[in-house]
Amino acid sequence: MSKRPSQAQRKELRRGWTTGACATAATAAAYTALLTGEFPDPVTITLPKGETPSFALARESLGGGVASAAIIKDAGDDPDVTHGALIVAELRHAAPGSGVSFRAGPGVGTVTKAGLPVAVGEPAITPVPRRLMIEAVREIAAKHGAAGDAIITISVAGGEEMAKHTWNPRLGIVGGISILGTTGIVHPFSCSAWIASIHRGIDVACANGLRHIAACTGSTSEAGVQRLYDLPEVAYIDMGDFAGGMLKYLRRHPVARLTIGGGFGKLSKLAAGFGDLHSGRSQVDRGLLAELLTELHAPAALIEKTRTANTANEILGMAQGAGLGLADRVAVQARDEALKIAGSALEIEVIVFDREGGPVGRAPFAASLA
Repeated sequence: MSKRPSQAQRKELRRGWTTGACATAATAAAYTALLTGEFPDPVTITLPKGETPSFALARESLGGGVASAAIIKDAGDDPDVTHGALIVAELRHAAPGSGVSFRAGPGVGTVTKAGLPVAVGEPAITPVPRRLMIEAVREIAAKHGAAGDAIITISVAGGEEMAKHTWNPRLGIVGGISILGTTGIVHPFSCSAWIASIHRGIDVACANGLRHIAACTGSTSEAGVQRLYDLPEVAYIDMGDFAGGMLKYLRRHPVARLTIGGGFGKLSKLAAGFGDLHSGRSQVDRGLLAELLTELHAPAALIEKTRTANTANEILGMAQGAGLGLADRVAVQARDEALKIAGSALEIEVIVFDREGGPVGRAPFAASLA
């Protein structure tokens, strides 16, 4: 079966590499030098989906039991604030049996508020880049007969200034940017190109006679839907943040059934009536979530905390801890908003997934009453 049209569409723009991929490459080069005295240049790493890109080193140094290597981030055709940034990894040996630990160097933020996938006090290096760097250290250690105990310090030149143009200050990440990435690859962000690719994906699904398609905000939610439904690959639409653009097109080119999958934060935006789910163009409506919790007869203290919570996932965690089905309510409201945009010619269900891809809320198929 051929690849999705959306993937082909995106190939027209040059892709780039995430800060997480660059930090992993710099880590691999520095740790190799720490063990062997020589820096691999270029250095090759393995990304989560099996790609093996190579990165040229922009800087290297070795001495005093410390090795450091730097990679210049290339974001491709994506208008990324970190494009051209110097990502530096400094490696040193750690105490035997201590494993791999991370530190924030200059330009990398530190987490100060709960609700993020990284603990308070830790460097703002998200889970996938952490895993990639740990795996790189372990593989290199095994190759050279080392224990693999290391301290990794990641720095980003100018990162503190870059962070002012991100949501980090509002999220309580202080001192710099976050090291991000789930696939290691930056797909160029072009609204018109992405929405056009969504349209083409719907066209192909219709042309193949499909009655059920699935549109997801990202790879984690897509994998979650794949575990629930045995749909052909062409049935999956790379919706990303463009729920509104997809739903408007489906109003004119309907299918029988649409499954929308996404994380709690993204889908809470759809529930609030936002068609664009990108963090730079819409924000989580904490007032709406507080209203939904009120309908669920949540304690007054929880409702008040919701209005000032740091992130949507923090709110979800508090609701789950209180045994309240907030994710189900968000799913229902998101489904209702989606039906308003797409019209009554199709049935829609909405599934809310957690960060691990497990379903935490669901609004089943229900035809519009309009």
